[in-house]
Amino acid sequence: MPGTAADLPGIAAEQPGTHPALSACRFAGLELCNRFAVAPMTRVSATEDGLATPEMADYYAAFAEGGFGLLITEGTYTDRAFSQGYLHQPGITDEAQAAAWRPVVERAHAAGARVVLQLMHAGAVSQGNRFRDRAAGPSAVRPLGEQLDKYRGSGRWPVPMEMTRRQIAEAVDGFAAAAVRARDAGFDGVEIHAANGYLLDQFLTPYTNLRTDEHGGDVEARLRLVRDVTAQVRGATGTGFTVGVRLSQGKVNDPAWRWPGGDAEARTIFTAAATAGADYLHLAGSGRDWFPEGRTLPALARTVTGLPVIANGGLHRDAVARRVLDEGHADLLAIGTAALANPDLPRRVAAGMVRAEFDPRLLEPLATLDNARAHAHA
Repeated sequence: MPGTAADLPGIAAEQPGTHPALSACRFAGLELCNRFAVAPMTRVSATEDGLATPEMADYYAAFAEGGFGLLITEGTYTDRAFSQGYLHQPGITDEAQAAAWRPVVERAHAAGARVVLQLMHAGAVSQGNRFRDRAAGPSAVRPLGEQLDKYRGSGRWPVPMEMTRRQIAEAVDGFAAAAVRARDAGFDGVEIHAANGYLLDQFLTPYTNLRTDEHGGDVEARLRLVRDVTAQVRGATGTGFTVGVRLSQGKVNDPAWRWPGGDAEARTIFTAAATAGADYLHLAGSGRDWFPEGRTLPALARTVTGLPVIANGGLHRDAVARRVLDEGHADLLAIGTAALANPDLPRRVAAGMVRAEFDPRLLEPLATLDNARAHAHA
């Protein structure tokens, strides 16, 4: 049961019922009870063969029962070739994997939340794939930095294979087929992961995409894969099913990266996703750059495309969150680590109760649900 400011350490309490994120809304065809969304967070807690588990259903249900209007799942691999990025990552490549997600959806819906499955292809930054012993990406370029130990990786990234045209086409087909399985499993939508240095972002980034064919060159050519995946997913799932696209500048292995073309390049990227059929855009990591000269990337995306936008990054800070919504920078707030610390965050905000601080040990040494439970009971 949530505590009061007198008996719980953590983030200061809100005045009851005053936060703008508590208002119900219609977002990209979804009726939501509020504007709080759970950000996608990799938890590497599926079975070895990629099945969602009862523990995962409990994990997502806690957010729904805690009052979040929208749940965005962790990145889920889309094919049995090169898409898997982590050992014990969930997939949706066949009917068994799709069926394993149904309890997650059913429990989210029973608690009044909507739930979107994030579709992810790791590309060159795959560090655990049971189908292939080598990663593949746009070009044979070693990713920057080192593998992520909290997701069972270690050492430098290996040099990936350069994908052939056929392999690229197979990856596009994998996204579309996975989206259909997600729809049939009861999800309210899918979110195409084109952010954070994974495959679609690798094609977009000039230093990881050295191709000289139709997928390489200027930004319009480097956006081809984003457009093709979005259009194929949109076409395969039909009307009435929500399709979002997540975009970012920073990457898991290069957080300081920024689009070299600035606002002009951002406009091109946002327009490409929108015209290909996206129903919403999700701007990840935008909290690092809130309000430079009053401008934000989520606001630019909203203005350029007319689509609703989810903002992510630093939005557990009330002053920032309020301004993002009150000034129309975004439509929803995607909450990450603060949601891990407070699965009932919307209910705490509504009641004016204090929120717990995030404990990094929840994701260390592994970002698994078992590890989080061990620290929660320590």
